[in-house]
Amino acid sequence: MTATNRQSGTNVHEVADGIYRINTPVVIPGAGGFSFNQYLIVDEEPLLFHTGPRKMFPLVREAVASVLPVERLRHIALSHVEADECGSLNEWLAVAPQSAPLCGTVAAMVSIGDLADRAPRALADGELLPLGRHSVRWFDTPHLPHAWECGVLTEERTATLLCGDLFTQGGAEHPPLTEADILAPSEAFRRGLDYFSHTKHARAMLERLAATNPGTLACMHGSAWRGDGARLLRALADALSA
Repeated sequence: MTATNRQSGTNVHEVADGIYRINTPVVIPGAGGFSFNQYLIVDEEPLLFHTGPRKMFPLVREAVASVLPVERLRHIALSHVEADECGSLNEWLAVAPQSAPLCGTVAAMVSIGDLADRAPRALADGELLPLGRHSVRWFDTPHLPHAWECGVLTEERTATLLCGDLFTQGGAEHPPLTEADILAPSEAFRRGLDYFSHTKHARAMLERLAATNPGTLACMHGSAWRGDGARLLRALADALSA
């Protein structure tokens, strides 16, 4: 793990081959510790998943620059429209002139086509995007955990699921990559905030993600996780149905 900013604690760690977790721990007044992660896929067409909030842009830019020149970025990807997903989208488009937003068709239609300074690349459900050695596939996950436009990416060569807000873990101090249980802490966090939409289609969507057999879950908040991702996704479906 490499610390790229000692004051903020921002750090970078490779969690799968060519996939880097950029992490910044924070303290939220009245709520305690939390963490924000972005994921950088290094390839011929580098991809950043989650931009981080706009005010965090200098920290994330510094972290990306520790791995590759930021102007090489080609895809600035997001799961859904929230500040931590795309708050600094236009700042990234400005420093990476060959880049474009990458999102699902619903996000492109209802938000990103208007909010972004460049037109988005909209991926259809199930569409595969080659990056070079890596390839990412988009899965629509409307209202899972929230937002009509929500979706996730799988990286097929490393069997990594870029799972957005699924398995969010509270607190600021987490190992970059863990094989310990993340379902119990993420369920405790969900019950406390009730940020899931409770869509009736959750089990079917989670089963579809489980069928990709991910070995790494790239969580947006907390540790990334390594293990039997299909089993963990099905356990989440059971918990949501309880």
